Amino acid sequence: MASHTLAPARDTARRSTAKGAPPVLNGSPRTERASVKSKAVPRMVLDLKAVEAAKRSLDQGAVTPHYGPWRNDIIQLLNDSLATELVCALRYKRHHFTAEGLSSPKIAEEFLVHANEETSHADMLAKRIVELGGTPDFSPDTLSRRSHAAYDDSQDLKAMIRANLIAERVAIESYSQMIMLIGDKDSTTRRLIEEILSVEQSHAEELRDWLAV
Repeated sequence: MASHTLAPARDTARRSTAKGAPPVLNGSPRTERASVKSKAVPRMVLDLKAVEAAKRSLDQGAVTPHYGPWRNDIIQLLNDSLATELVCALRYKRHHFTAEGLSSPKIAEEFLVHANEETSHADMLAKRIVELGGTPDFSPDTLSRRSHAAYDDSQDLKAMIRANLIAERVAIESYSQMIMLIGDKDSTTRRLIEEILSVEQSHAEELRDWLAV
């Protein structure tokens, strides 16, 4: 008797589905549709107030409201990197001149190439600091303290290579963290740091090969 009683209920469910009636799961069909509407994806629109604000403060040049509260932090990061590049340039030049006459004059020549590239990086950083409305800090009194990398006055060629490799690895880590911190807050500065980072990575690979010889 029980099986004959349940059969009509199953048949009714099949007919209801066949006619297109929506299944009811955890609520009525109307509730389900309302829930879908409430989860609409937000639209991509410009901040028109910021666009209007960009028409003012013309003395700030390229620095618009988009930079918000991050500008000063970015300038500080760039000034610390500027100090690092200047110290690295000085260290490479010291090694270039004192490594001459040792076992590998070719490496001494490459030290000078690296020094010039670090100087170029410093110039790029200083220029970006000015573009952001900041002041590049070239003060020699605080240079070593602000630099992420250390100066080195080793006389042994292997020690020079090791010191420079350590400094390059420090720069790579610092720039990698800066890229993550800046993100989309300042795409121009991020691209600049990515360009410098690529050169520092090349330096590190070259120094690693020399150290292994």
